[in-house]
Amino acid sequence: MKAGVAVVWLIAAGAAAAGCSSTTDGAARCPGCGPGGEPSFPTTKPTISTPTTPTTPSPTPTSTQAPPFGGGQTLPPSDTGYVYIETKSGQTRCQLNAQTVGCESDFTNPPVVNGEPANGVEVTASGSVRWIAGNLGNIPTVPLDYAVYHAVGWTIDASSNGTRFTNDGSSHGLFISTEGVQVF
Repeated sequence: MKAGVAVVWLIAAGAAAAGCSSTTDGAARCPGCGPGGEPSFPTTKPTISTPTTPTTPSPTPTSTQAPPFGGGQTLPPSDTGYVYIETKSGQTRCQLNAQTVGCESDFTNPPVVNGEPANGVEVTASGSVRWIAGNLGNIPTVPLDYAVYHAVGWTIDASSNGTRFTNDGSSHGLFISTEGVQVF
C-alpha cells in the first residue's frame, strides 16, 4: 500500500506544480494591433520653427495700447488645452495650461515629498507652488531653442541658464533650472 500512496502523492504534486506555472502557452492577441501584437501609437513630436530676431527695426504700433508681451513665437495648445515643452538641454520637460505650469527635472538638491526627492514642481497663475514626486509620462513635447515663446497665457523665456515662465495676466511664475526653482 505504501507504493500506491507514493504514486498518488507524486501525481498530486505534479498536478499542483503544473497549476502554479508562471507561464502560459500561446501568443498574445491584440485586435487592431500591428505585427508582433503591440499597439501602435504616433511617436512623432510636433515641430516648431526657431524664432529669429529681425535685423531691421519693427514698425511702431499705431495703437496707443502696448501688446501684453513682446515678440516670440506662439505655441498652440493641444485639444485638451495643454502645451508640452522640453528645454534645449533636454533636462527639463513641462506642461502648461491657462492655470498652471508643471515641470519635471533632475534637480540638484530637491525637497523631499512623501519620502522621495521631488522631481517636479508646479506653479499656478496666482503664484502658489507645489513640489511633486512623479512623472509627466510620455508627453509629446516641443523642443525649445533659447528664445521667447508664448503659450496659453504664459510667456516662456528659455536661456542657457534656465527657463522663466511668467503668467501674462498676473506676472507670477517661476524660473527653473536643474540647480533649483525660484517662484515669483
